[in-house]
Amino acid sequence: MSEQYVVDFHEVDETHVAVVGGKGAQLGALSRIEGIRVPAGFCVTTDAFRRIMAEAPSIDGRLDELSRLNPDDREGIRTLSAEIRRSIEQIAIPDDLAEAIAGPLVRLGEQGAYAVRSSATAEDSPTASFAGQQDTYLNVMGPADVLRHVGRCWASLFTERAVTYRLRNGMDHRTVDMAVVVQRMVFPDAAGILFTADPVTGNRKLATVDAGFGLGEALVSGLVNPDAFTVRDGEIVARRIAAKQLAVHALPTGGTREVAIDPERQEQPALTDAQAVRLVRLVRRIEAHFGRPQDIEWCLVGDEFQIVQSRPITTLFPIPVSDDADPHVYVSVGHQQMMTDAMKPLGISVWQLTAMVAMHEAGGRLFVDVTARLASPAGRAGLLDLVGRGDPLVRDALETVLDRDDFVPSLPDAGPGGPPAGGVSAPIEPDPAIVSELIERSRASVAALRRDIRTKTGPALFDFLLDAFEEHKRILGDPLNMQAIMAGMEATWWINDNLQEWLGEKNAADTLTLSAPDNVTSEMGLALLDVADVIRPHPEVVTFLQGVEDECFLDDLAKVTGGTEARDAIEAYLDRYGMRCVGEIDITRPRWRERPTTLVPVILDNVRIFEPGVAERRFEQGRQEARKKELDVLSRLRALPDGERKADAAKRMIDQVRAFIGYREYPKYGIVSRSFVYKQALMAEAERLVRAGVLSEKEDIFYLTFQELHEVVRSNRVDGRLIQERQDAFRAYRALTPPRVLTSEGEAVAGSYRRDDVPAGALVGLPVSAGAVEGRARVILDMAEADLEPGDILVTAFTDPSWSPLFVGIAGLVTEVGGLMTHGAVIAREYGLPAVVGVAQATRLIRDGQRIRVHGTDGYVEILP
Repeated sequence: MSEQYVVDFHEVDETHVAVVGGKGAQLGALSRIEGIRVPAGFCVTTDAFRRIMAEAPSIDGRLDELSRLNPDDREGIRTLSAEIRRSIEQIAIPDDLAEAIAGPLVRLGEQGAYAVRSSATAEDSPTASFAGQQDTYLNVMGPADVLRHVGRCWASLFTERAVTYRLRNGMDHRTVDMAVVVQRMVFPDAAGILFTADPVTGNRKLATVDAGFGLGEALVSGLVNPDAFTVRDGEIVARRIAAKQLAVHALPTGGTREVAIDPERQEQPALTDAQAVRLVRLVRRIEAHFGRPQDIEWCLVGDEFQIVQSRPITTLFPIPVSDDADPHVYVSVGHQQMMTDAMKPLGISVWQLTAMVAMHEAGGRLFVDVTARLASPAGRAGLLDLVGRGDPLVRDALETVLDRDDFVPSLPDAGPGGPPAGGVSAPIEPDPAIVSELIERSRASVAALRRDIRTKTGPALFDFLLDAFEEHKRILGDPLNMQAIMAGMEATWWINDNLQEWLGEKNAADTLTLSAPDNVTSEMGLALLDVADVIRPHPEVVTFLQGVEDECFLDDLAKVTGGTEARDAIEAYLDRYGMRCVGEIDITRPRWRERPTTLVPVILDNVRIFEPGVAERRFEQGRQEARKKELDVLSRLRALPDGERKADAAKRMIDQVRAFIGYREYPKYGIVSRSFVYKQALMAEAERLVRAGVLSEKEDIFYLTFQELHEVVRSNRVDGRLIQERQDAFRAYRALTPPRVLTSEGEAVAGSYRRDDVPAGALVGLPVSAGAVEGRARVILDMAEADLEPGDILVTAFTDPSWSPLFVGIAGLVTEVGGLMTHGAVIAREYGLPAVVGVAQATRLIRDGQRIRVHGTDGYVEILP
């Protein structure tokens, strides 16, 4: 189609986006679906747009200026985009191009009425809808007016909203071209919008139909409240008929106007129930053709439906792929692992290959199918108890699904539900030697992995790694390892439950776990204080670090006074903890060893804020507080009826907590240590592939699964289009918020706290570390950008172990995601920080710099005047 300026709808389909833009490609595809009526029309191609742009060389310089603007510079965008639009609209359309556009109008009817609609190459794609970014003109009459409005559509590529959207999404303005759709107008009795999935809950079984009288513009522009129908399985399950006071009608001379609807018609439905059901049945064909839920604009002319637009709904969270049509309930892994960001394909596949349970991918996140557990009474009770202790929102979401009639099948306990989840593990003696043995086993296994992997390259490396993944799972699944993890958690629950019943004290275990031994994550935060102690006496080192930008700064550090000692201290820290990073369950994330500049701001804050020797003093202070609390609790218990028995039982559980709760953090450290060894070996293969010209960048391997990368290494061939598609998908996934619970119908279930014991206006969450603190909220989404002062309260989306170095300098913690036993909660208790987690939308509802009060014992946050 080189230099072809006009194509008819029937000549294009969804593969021709580069030629006719997203809207044009969708309309071409729609016109080919049997039984779907699309008003006739044609597309003015992107060749025409590029020719017009070439007629005005001055636009090129303005595009450079536009690309340099900040997305928040509204005045700059408004001024510059208006100049570009004026320049495009003033370009005279060459005669041959004008004739090409006018040609189809003769066939369709020169004096007919047309809709002239923008169709950009970046709109209506599966990953970005760009809805409403460019312009549409209705009831355009005559060839001259059509040509004028085609020019206005070209110019609308540079509306303020379109330019801002591209700037925010990091898109180059030159990579987007504009086609134009010219389509016969229809003058409907009713029109509206239909979503083939519920846009709020994501449920793919529910279709929602909005309908009004006249042209659909009245609905799209928000002029009227529409009638709303919800259809499921061929039946209306909900209906709301609105008072529709206005409609938009076409004028005989061109253009449109608002018309008042007769009072007696206002509350009449724009569609009958039978018509709404018939419309949904019709558009399910469109959904099936495109393979994903659609946002559809429709018109009713007489008793015939015509479709004037269909675009993918890009805001829905995808559903895990299943090999059957049975109902499934999935629980988010990211909410348990404190990493709700999207993961890249290599990270997902390596986590799946090393996980103890089967995991399903959707939207760049991992989920566990809990349907079988929920099906049996004992499995259900055990699972709800386990997840409820960790994250009440997950429990509430699961109970919401269970309340639906017959969604989860009911099976006897002997069925596939198996033994109850999270049942009490076999008893274990609170012997510190058990933890020492487990830590030594893990260290030896990582050392053997490092030693044995050195000689492995090419396909042999992948065979070796598959064996290493089995060893990885064997270590995790070691019965003694599982017993030690559960022993600390169960003792914590026992203490909190029983001491609240016996002494009326909430969350007593929070103080009893202070400075627990063998907690590798809390030690990591304290160890960075020791690094600061080495650096503090050397002002030249501090000055040098304040100007660090390059990741190779350690090489130059030794050149300044005191730099050798500082470098050695940082290197020793990286040797122990350099495999960690934010979002560390994704093997593709840059580790501290790969990006040591991440630690520099935290080190400098530690130098500035703290006195020498604070790490040792803080640990000892916590240990003393825990000991004092233990003596106090046991003394008060002995004064109760049956006090000696209660005190003896409590003493056993306190010993169990002190012995094992610190170890709760070590298995994750072992996993991440092994994962970094895997990553270094895979990156060496990536470098070889780049040298061989197979890949353009070594990070391209992140967009392949482990199995796909194995094949690329074996064949020395890669599908570049697949990598590009995966990169596009990953960008789209990053914008999605993963649900805690997801059903196979696509419904995202958030769960809610059912509490009435919090003050009005307070933000409710889960209490995970006792105490109350008031201070300045610091809303931080990137650890590398932390700028904390003593007494600040950290507010963030989630924290994994990599955030613990920040915990030593804050007074409290608020997160959007988390549970009683997730890493942020454990470390908050270790350091004695009042903490509330699972606070929905905390980073949006709390503004950076506001004063807040964190009630870590009762689980809520107050925003103070």
